[in-house]
Amino acid sequence: MYAELECSIQEYSWGKVGANSFVAKLAQSADQNFIINENKTYAELWMGTHPNGCSKLKTTNENLKEWIEANPNCLGDAIIQKFSIQLPFLFKILSVNQALSIQAHPDKKLAEELFAKSPNLYKDPNHKPELAIALTQFEGLCGFRPISQIKEFIKEIPELKNVIGEELAEKLLQSTDENYTNILRECFHALMTCPEKKVESELNFFLDRTKLLTDVCSRSKINVSTLHELAEKYPGDVGCFVLYFLNYVTLNPGEAMFLGPNVPHAYLKGDCVECMACSDNVVRAGLTPKFKDVETLCSMLEYDSMPLTSIKMQPIMEDECTILFKPPVPDFAVAEIKIPKSHGTYTLRKRSTASIIIIISGTGEDTIDKIKLYPGKVLFLGANSVIHIANETDLLIYQALANV
Repeated sequence: MYAELECSIQEYSWGKVGANSFVAKLAQSADQNFIINENKTYAELWMGTHPNGCSKLKTTNENLKEWIEANPNCLGDAIIQKFSIQLPFLFKILSVNQALSIQAHPDKKLAEELFAKSPNLYKDPNHKPELAIALTQFEGLCGFRPISQIKEFIKEIPELKNVIGEELAEKLLQSTDENYTNILRECFHALMTCPEKKVESELNFFLDRTKLLTDVCSRSKINVSTLHELAEKYPGDVGCFVLYFLNYVTLNPGEAMFLGPNVPHAYLKGDCVECMACSDNVVRAGLTPKFKDVETLCSMLEYDSMPLTSIKMQPIMEDECTILFKPPVPDFAVAEIKIPKSHGTYTLRKRSTASIIIIISGTGEDTIDKIKLYPGKVLFLGANSVIHIANETDLLIYQALANV
């Protein structure tokens, strides 16, 4: 049992413009009537049942959430037992042209508290762990750097030390690998709550100084190019200094990172597949014109250093064409399915829960119902659905499913 979906596009200002957007190109491929506006930003394609962008069945225009509620058996017993009658994940394609906000997502308990206190700001009571898989080279910030790196930046960047405050910065420099977390918390809070005029002044001093740096190694060490990109889009913003607290991550196509609750992060640029719990809860504190909840963000974060090796997620090989990214949450997992042209007919693995697939590249056909498969096509698959694919070219498909 499956149905083709018509999905929502979010035109956030940080998205890629016009035909440069992967999202826009997929939308146009899926719908010949879709006309790309070269003056618009196309940031996200949403596939799922979240009320801010619920998908519809293409043939009947029915709301997917309502259709699932009327046909609950499509979910599979494991989803119903764990999550009741609802799809537990939200599946996305992102095209990022400029940095998203310095942010974190609350765990379930905090999400419920924030929703009860400020439902106008925090739109639902659910947590929002995320998995991002790069489609093009994808850059972002994720988790606190090893403490040795943060100390080195504080030593080498006097403007950063000035924004944190001399006394706190020295305390962090004197900390050990065993007792740094509390002082790191204090330093990060001091940075994020520093008066805006002081941040702007110190940032401008720093930017002017880096313009005089000619040594390639020195420029690379403090990531001058990213610093100036952030400052150009968000002048005077404290988020520019956060670059020296969080890991700078580059994912090549097919590589993935998992963002658990309370982990600070910011996407910088590139295109990716993203899956998360069905939520839109974000606590922001920098690199954004939107509402900043600095105190909540600073109080909720995990202040443990995260080496890069712990951020990138390794998939499980399921068969010769399918690997599975399986994060430590029950809400979702994502399969990457690569079918070479030379492979011949391939049967998608039968899943015991409902899933959503999107064709990223290549063409083919379901051999049973003769459904054409091409980039941008999105299908909702009921539990235990079977699809036999005869591909005409190399085919790349991503599939979101519940991790139960």
